Amino acid sequence: MRQFDFAPLYRSTVGFDRLFSLLDQASGVDSASTYPPYNIERTGENDYRVSVAVAGFTDDDLSIEVKENTLSIRGEKKVADGEQKPDVLYQGIAARSFERRFQLADHVLVKGAVLEHGLLHVDLVREIPEAKKPRFIPISSQTAKAVEPKVIEQAKVAA
Repeated sequence: MRQFDFAPLYRSTVGFDRLFSLLDQASGVDSASTYPPYNIERTGENDYRVSVAVAGFTDDDLSIEVKENTLSIRGEKKVADGEQKPDVLYQGIAARSFERRFQLADHVLVKGAVLEHGLLHVDLVREIPEAKKPRFIPISSQTAKAVEPKVIEQAKVAA
């Protein structure tokens, strides 16, 4: 795979460091772990769901953390004191510890999480602040004051 050097861009830009970091991370995706498998779904116009296959884990074994637009899901099997580990003849269900990270876009918040049937579902919503939403600008005419002002809709910007 082709490697790009973003160092010249770091020297000549201000405020784009997060974008370049994301590009650096994306270039290393091939070497990333594929465990546990997951789905990312769009459930509505501004709603998303991340589903992670966590068979064999309980809600006590899992932790979810959001920090600086990064969603981290960790799983670690906990053995209770005095509990004896079973004598496994064949282990086809992986129960190893994991950490899966997802980069969230600006204004994407975690609504909640639920564990059902071996899948951890994390629901997300994009809540755009009022200041960032399109707004209508009235146009007034100095020649025809009796006429109602025209309203032009601001073009919507793709998120």
